[in-house]
Amino acid sequence: MGRSQETFGKKEREKKRLKKKQEKGHRKEQRKANATGGDFENMLAYVDENGHIVDTPPDPTKRTKIKAENISLDYSKAANEVEEETELTGKVSFFNDSKGYGFIKDKNSNESYFVHVNGTVDEITEGDKVTFELEKGPRGFNAVKVKKIP
Repeated sequence: MGRSQETFGKKEREKKRLKKKQEKGHRKEQRKANATGGDFENMLAYVDENGHIVDTPPDPTKRTKIKAENISLDYSKAANEVEEETELTGKVSFFNDSKGYGFIKDKNSNESYFVHVNGTVDEITEGDKVTFELEKGPRGFNAVKVKKIP
């Protein structure tokens, strides 16, 4: 008769594999037994009236009614910013008639603001004293509603 195909090494490897599989199953059972939470109620979290996350449901007596018409879904920076309606005064430090733009230097802050011919009410030239308002542009503030002071 011939010898068995299973050698000592093969038998040992098979034993180790089965033992590993049993240990893994045992650890899985222990994790299931020791698991906390598990059910849906233990996974819920609530937010209290101060905005903190808590485990207990909110108190219904502290509930406040909010009307749907009081809720504003539109948030724009322009609506919340306080626009200054005061006219500033300054002097035209540079103006190019052919290209239609220039700069106005503010009298109070000594800042220079860009002005385009479309933002002027009267025709302006270099050296004129003017009143103007500021408007936020893509590269900073622009002078608009520019009027010449007589």
